[in-house]
Amino acid sequence: MSNIEETDRFECKIVNIIDNLKQWKGVVVEDIDSGGRVYFARVKAEGFTKEIGDSLFLSVKELPYDIEEMSIEVHLYDENDTEIDWTIL
Repeated sequence: MSNIEETDRFECKIVNIIDNLKQWKGVVVEDIDSGGRVYFARVKAEGFTKEIGDSLFLSVKELPYDIEEMSIEVHLYDENDTEIDWTIL
């Protein structure tokens, strides 16, 4: 991962949207190139108008230390570079 910068963005497609509660949505995205999937559990429902098949963008940040078996932060952005959610993998 040493050649991936925090400012790099990777296009992904929404493959599933889960209505958790009224204020949150669960969003599963799939990286176009690798086919890898990431689940984001706390996407604010208010103002989220994306649908299955729409594009979003991922960025990856290596953690300075491993938390159990997790070693990277993955952030989810819209087309305007606004952060939607993040998770640790």
